[in-house]
Amino acid sequence: MTNKNELFATVQEQDTFISRTINAPRALVFKAWTDPEHLKHWFAPRGCSLHFTAIDVRPGGGFHSCIRTPDLKDCWCKGTYLEIVAPEKIVFRMAVSDEHGNLISSAEAGMAPDWPEETTVTVTFAEEGEKTKFTLHQTVAETLAKRTGAYPSWLDMLDILEAQLQQHSGTSR
Repeated sequence: MTNKNELFATVQEQDTFISRTINAPRALVFKAWTDPEHLKHWFAPRGCSLHFTAIDVRPGGGFHSCIRTPDLKDCWCKGTYLEIVAPEKIVFRMAVSDEHGNLISSAEAGMAPDWPEETTVTVTFAEEGEKTKFTLHQTVAETLAKRTGAYPSWLDMLDILEAQLQQHSGTSR
């Protein structure tokens, strides 16, 4: 039988967590995660392009997107928004798909075969004065996320987001 501490340790080891404090108000950071006009400018790593074929940011809504890498590889993803609590929390599921939105295996998509076909991402936003601390939790092993490039991609995307928000905050004062 597993006790709560062992279960918590297992979850911690198996999932990816990224926390960051950004010098921008929580409402603005939340908007950057929920407004398609904001998302298209940061939701892909540097050197990649992002295209949404569909996006409907509301509980039960979803998205279908393609990140094109510098070597012209297309990475299609289909997502479903499970929970949105403005400006505190966003939960969405991401699944590997093809360009038509059909769910496919990671191997069929040319990804690491041990990458899960579906993960859940939870992002929480907390006010810290004029700053925002957010935590991203993705249901994929951090070691796998680092090995496949997903973890550094998140870090890069969050760097882009932070730079854009600081620029926006600086121009709005």
